[in-house]
Amino acid sequence: MADASPTEPTTGRIVELRVHGVSGAGADRVLNRPFVHQVAGDRSGGFYRPRPGYPDSTGTDGVTLEAYRWNDLPSGTAVRTLSLVFLLPFMLCNVALWMRPESPSAKHAIVALCRVLALTLTALYVLTIVGVAVDLIAWRCMGDPACVAGRSWLSWLGGRPPGVRLGVLALVPVAAIGIVWWLGARPSHSFDAFRTGAVQETSVQQLSAVGQWDRSPVVGRLRSVHVAAAFATLDGSLLAAWDSDNSSWVRAALAVATLAVLLACLVLLTQVSGMDRTSTVPPLERVTRGLRTIAFGLTILVIAYTMSSGEPWPQSRMLPGYSATVAWLFVSQTVLLVALAVVVIWARGDGRRADGQRLPRLRALGAPVFVTVAAGLAVAFSAELVYRVADVLDRDGGRAQKLAFDPPLAYKWAICGFFLAVLTAVLVGVLVTVVTRSGRWRVARAIVAADFPDAPPEAALRLRQVQQAVARARFTERLEPLAVVYAGLAALGLATSLFGLLQIYPGDVSEEYLGVPDNLVNFLIVAGSYAIGAILVGLVIGGIFAYRTAGFRRYVGVLWDLGTFWPRGAHPFAPPCYAERAVPELTKRITYLVDRGEGVLLSGHSHGSVLLAATLLQLPRRVTHRVALLTYGSPLSRLYSRLFPTYVNQGSLREIGGRIGWRWVNLWRDTDPIGGWIFAPHRRGDTVPATGPAAVDRRLIDPQGLMPPPSDSVPPPILGHWPCESQEEFVQAVRDLTARLRAERRTEG
Repeated sequence: MADASPTEPTTGRIVELRVHGVSGAGADRVLNRPFVHQVAGDRSGGFYRPRPGYPDSTGTDGVTLEAYRWNDLPSGTAVRTLSLVFLLPFMLCNVALWMRPESPSAKHAIVALCRVLALTLTALYVLTIVGVAVDLIAWRCMGDPACVAGRSWLSWLGGRPPGVRLGVLALVPVAAIGIVWWLGARPSHSFDAFRTGAVQETSVQQLSAVGQWDRSPVVGRLRSVHVAAAFATLDGSLLAAWDSDNSSWVRAALAVATLAVLLACLVLLTQVSGMDRTSTVPPLERVTRGLRTIAFGLTILVIAYTMSSGEPWPQSRMLPGYSATVAWLFVSQTVLLVALAVVVIWARGDGRRADGQRLPRLRALGAPVFVTVAAGLAVAFSAELVYRVADVLDRDGGRAQKLAFDPPLAYKWAICGFFLAVLTAVLVGVLVTVVTRSGRWRVARAIVAADFPDAPPEAALRLRQVQQAVARARFTERLEPLAVVYAGLAALGLATSLFGLLQIYPGDVSEEYLGVPDNLVNFLIVAGSYAIGAILVGLVIGGIFAYRTAGFRRYVGVLWDLGTFWPRGAHPFAPPCYAERAVPELTKRITYLVDRGEGVLLSGHSHGSVLLAATLLQLPRRVTHRVALLTYGSPLSRLYSRLFPTYVNQGSLREIGGRIGWRWVNLWRDTDPIGGWIFAPHRRGDTVPATGPAAVDRRLIDPQGLMPPPSDSVPPPILGHWPCESQEEFVQAVRDLTARLRAERRTEG
C-alpha cells in the first residue's frame, strides 16, 4: 500500500486527515466517497484514501482526503466486546484512576487507594466462584444425598469426605483465575508493534503522555500482584473452613504464608513510584513474579492438604468462614471508598483549578463515584450469580430446602442496597428532570427564537421539536449530580453489609424500625435479584449488538471507548488501552506527511478529537507549524474537562492551540448532548476576535431550516451529535484552515 507514486509532487499539498468518533463508521462514510483503498495500517486500525481516477476523489479546494479508521481497536472481535461486558467493573475501576483532581500532592494517595480497591474486586471475583463451586456445590449439595440424587454430574463426588469434595471443586476457581489472567495478558499482544519504548516528553501537559507510555511493565507487575492475591484469596477460603478448635501446625503455617502473600500484595500496590516505573526494573520484576509463583505453589499445597488431611471438619450448613469473609470484604470496600472520597475532596482544596477558575461543587469527584459504581456492580453481579445457582440447586423445594441453600447474609444486604440505590436514583432522576424542565425549556426557547426569528406559523410543530432537542441536550449537565447521588446511595448500601457480620436480617430491621413487613422486604430482595440479572443480560445483548450493528454501537460505544482509552493503571484485568496504538500511529503518520512536504489538516469528530488532542501534544515543534485542527462534536471541554481535570484542562487546551498557531476551528451545536464549545459559546450577535482561544469556536444552527426546501418534502433533520462534513460551515472551516496553512507555507518560503 502506497500513498503516492514516487514521481508525484507532494510539496505544498494539503492532506485532510479525518478521525471518526465512536460511531464505528466505515472509511467510505467518513470520507463521504464510495470507493476507498487502504494506504497504511491494518484491518484493526488503518488509513484510507479515495481511489484515484474516480470522480470527486479530492476534497475542498483540491485537498487530499484521508481517514483513520480505529473503531475495531477497542472492540474488534466478539470475544473482546463481550469481555468488556463481563469485565465492566474492572474497567470502571481502572478509569477512576485517571479522574483524580489537579493536585500533585494527593496523586500517590489516590492511586494507591484506587489500586487497593481494584484488588478487592479481584478478591470478590474469586470469592464469587468459591461461593458457587466450593460452598454451594461441594460443601452443601454434594454433602446432601437429596441434592445429588438424579444429578450424575454431581453424584460422582457425593458421599466423599468433605476435604476431597472441596479440593476437587477448588479447581474451578483456579480455572477462573486462569481465565482472567489469560484475558488480561492476551489482548495486549496486538499492540506490541506500536509501543514507543522510552518516554520522550514533548509537553508539560499530562495529556501528552496518553498513548506514549510503554505500559507493559506496569501492567505486568499489577497482573502478577492480582494473580497472587487471587490465589491467596482461594487459599484463605479453604483454610478458614477448618474447625478452629483443632490446631495443626501445617495449617497454621499455610495460613501465615497466605496472610504474608496478601500483605505483600497490599504493600506493593501502595508503592506507587516503584510500580509506575515504565522501564523494566529487574529486582521489582523478580519480586512481583516471585510473589505470583509463591502464591500458585501455596495454592497447590493448600488443595493437597485439604484433600489429604484426616482432621475432622466442622458441622455447618454453610462453608465455615465464607459468609464472614464476604461481609468483611464488603465492609473493607466501604472504608476504602470513604477514604478515597475524603482524599479527593481534600485534594480539590477550595474548589479552584490550577488555572484559577472555580470548579462546580460536584466537579472532579469522578474517582470515588466511578469506583463506587464499579464496586456496586461487582457486588451485584456476584450476589446474582450465587443466588441463581442456589435457585437451581434447591429444586424449588420447601422452606427447609431453600434455607439449606440460602446465600450468605451479606449478599442479601448487598442486593437490597443495590436495588434501593438504583430505585432511588431513578426517582431522583425523574425529579431532577421535572424540576429542571422549565429552566431548560426556557433557555431552549430563547436559543431557537434567536436562530429562527422569522419562523412562519406553519413551522410551530417543527419549532417545538427543535426546542425539545435543545432542552434534552442540556440535560447532560444534570448527569453529574445524579451520578454522585447514586454513588452515595450505593456506598451506603454496601455499608449495610456490616449487619451481615452481626447476623441481622434485612426483614428484621425493616419490620422493627420502619414498620415494613418482612415479606415485603424479601420480595424486594427477589425483585432486586431479577433486576440485576436483567441488567447483566442487557449488557451482554448490548455487547453483541455493538459488535454486529454499527448503528447500535454508536450508543453503547461511548462507554467502551471512554473506558478503554486510558491505560490499565489500576486494574490489570481491565480491557486493553487502544490509545497505546492509536496515538503513536497518528503521530507517526502526521510526522511522515509533514516530512514529505505536505500540510496536514486534522479533522476529529467526537472522541476522535480527544485522540487528536493527545497526538498534537506529542508532535515535535518542527511538525506542528504545518498542522491545523478542525474539531466537531468534541467532548473535550464539556465532558473530559469535567471527568479528567488533570489531563484535559484549560492549560492543555491552550497549549494545543498555541502549538499549531491557533489554526483551530471547533464546530458545535446546541442540540448536541455530547459535544460543545471549547473556549467560548459565541452566540448570535457576539463579537468574535480574529485569532486566539476566543476565535476557535463556531456555532452551527441546527437544523439548517424549519421548512422543507423546494427540492424536498421533509424539513432538514436535527443532527445533534452526528458529523457535519457535508455542511457548508464545515467546508468553509476547511477553506479557512487550508488557506492559513498555505499562507504559512508561503511565509516560510
